[in-house]
Amino acid sequence: MLRIVLYPHPTLSFEAQPIVRVDVKLKKLIDEMFELMYEFRGVGLAATQVDLPLRMFVINESGQKGCGEEQVFLNPVLSQPKGTEEAEEGCLSLPGVYAPVRRPKQVHIQAYDLKGREIKQTVDGFLSRVIQHEHDHLNGVMFIDRIPEANRLEIEEKIEEVEVQYEEERREGLVGDSAAIEKGRREWLKRYCGG
Repeated sequence: MLRIVLYPHPTLSFEAQPIVRVDVKLKKLIDEMFELMYEFRGVGLAATQVDLPLRMFVINESGQKGCGEEQVFLNPVLSQPKGTEEAEEGCLSLPGVYAPVRRPKQVHIQAYDLKGREIKQTVDGFLSRVIQHEHDHLNGVMFIDRIPEANRLEIEEKIEEVEVQYEEERREGLVGDSAAIEKGRREWLKRYCGG
């Protein structure tokens, strides 16, 4: 059973590793990721947000099961950023925290779907922002890392509330200690990343 991990869970700062194997279990994990995303009213969810050190994320711009298009991106690479725009972002690993983030307006994504087919697409607008946000997670970057210090001060209290919630989950045993997290990470990497 996957759970969305809260900031500052260590996996959120990991750099996810490329996937070299897709199996039935990985497909079930992706189904679970979509279910969690819908349950918490998100539009995207990265593997690192569910304590998986794998380079993949899922997106459905509608945020609703049965509506819109479900997209899975394995081993995504972003390039050719163009323009800039600022818009408010939030994150399922930082519930209740929102801030304006400046990002490129348009990017090109190259990735693979679950059947191994290559995805090559230039995206803009909301989809571009969601893809960039989730791609950041795979590099251990949170949206709060991309905002100016003055703006960060405005949301510091909300961030601290999430940190308190994370510590409560640790005390209740919902989050493993660092040794357990590292052991789980190694097992996932061995299974799907060849090492």
